[in-house]
Amino acid sequence: MPHYRPPAPPSSRFITPEGHIHLSAELDLLWRVERPRVTQAVSEAAAQGDRSENADYIYGKRRLREIDTRVRFLRSRLEGMVIVSGKPSDPKRIFFGAWITLEDLQGIMGRHRIVGPDEFDLAPEHISMDSPLARALLGNTIDFNVIVETPTGSKEFRVVTVQY
Repeated sequence: MPHYRPPAPPSSRFITPEGHIHLSAELDLLWRVERPRVTQAVSEAAAQGDRSENADYIYGKRRLREIDTRVRFLRSRLEGMVIVSGKPSDPKRIFFGAWITLEDLQGIMGRHRIVGPDEFDLAPEHISMDSPLARALLGNTIDFNVIVETPTGSKEFRVVTVQY
């Protein structure tokens, strides 16, 4: 019986210049280096004879499918991306690409950057603009207090600095 998986909600199409460079480099590496190397390995494995018991052939074909899936995904994502590189007209407000320093109620400081959903895993301090914290912060200013619902309960933060 097939399992129904509802489609993922559409994510934002914004990306920083650094994120665009990273995704483009990944696409280039997969298409120009990794795929030809794996294709050659599969071709050599296929020349050895019986493909049904040939692990190099089976795993090589699986890796080719993984590469092709990722290449299709990257091409479709990069095609519609909007690269946000300029500073906003009001640098004291929080917008996409901002570095924000937050302080919680215990006085612990944390620094985060609001980035696109395709690049938040590039650095531990990056947060996706689609995350609850980023949505609560966007459009606000320094000294603004924000309350964010987390799985462990509500947390309150104060915006200390905003930089671009």
